[in-house]
Amino acid sequence: MRDSMISFTVLAFIVFLSACKTDKSNTIDDGSSTVQSPYLGQKPPGLIPEPFAPDLVTTVGWEYSGVFSPDMNEFYFLRQVEGTEEQEFVAYKNAGNKWKETVMSSRQGQPFISPDGKTMHLGRRYKEREKNGDWSEIKKLAAPFDSLPIMRLTASSKGTYYFDEFKPDFTGDIRYSRFIDGKYEEPKLLGEKINTGKSFHPFIAPDESYLLFDSPKEGGYGDSDIYISFRQHNGSWSNPINLGDKINTKAWEASASVTPDGKYLFFNRNTGSDNYENIDIFWVSTELIEKLKPQRVK
Repeated sequence: MRDSMISFTVLAFIVFLSACKTDKSNTIDDGSSTVQSPYLGQKPPGLIPEPFAPDLVTTVGWEYSGVFSPDMNEFYFLRQVEGTEEQEFVAYKNAGNKWKETVMSSRQGQPFISPDGKTMHLGRRYKEREKNGDWSEIKKLAAPFDSLPIMRLTASSKGTYYFDEFKPDFTGDIRYSRFIDGKYEEPKLLGEKINTGKSFHPFIAPDESYLLFDSPKEGGYGDSDIYISFRQHNGSWSNPINLGDKINTKAWEASASVTPDGKYLFFNRNTGSDNYENIDIFWVSTELIEKLKPQRVK
């Protein structure tokens, strides 16, 4: 009996060592324990949105605009510095199979990384990826963007810009600009389907097959809802489709984007007071987008 117990213990230990040796998942060291990754060690959500990375990213404070790099080894977001009115630009980077937090700077704009990973857009400013993998000093977009009140700018794989214009009277429009013959064309306003009312925070799919944005349109669920519009066969955009009551609530939802691997939708929700003191980052499976595709207008 004793010999059998010893054999079982040895076998269990061998299995444990084998599992540790073959597990190649990334990890994040929180100072007290190490948890499995990817996605900063988080268990992926299904069709019900969940706060992203509680205590690491999402807290009882203000966090906003979370995006991954195309290789999924970097995560960037904005947060309020605890006990102050200041906001800072934060990165989690995968180094040596561990995710490490870095405060990059004070807030510099809403981050979005181009599909090729070479540019970090920050509204009408940007950074470029250098040969050593670091980001350059912040630069300003040239004409025809330098004088526009851009809040969020995203880009497709073709380099086409989609961006909003945040005006002092809290109205907003979404425009686009294609890269043609070595330069960007004069920005063009998207049609009334998109720009009826106030439309903000566009996210263009890398292949330009759909556009996400938020707006307090009539018939919505509350303060501001997230919508999707699909590119049609003739190049036009479909009527915007509200993402539904699993995403949108009576609160403010905004700034949606999709992870570079196409699996998850990230967005922001006001979970606090009318003063927007507790903005959280949520994520949910992009299956919900797939479920909406049959509604496309032919």
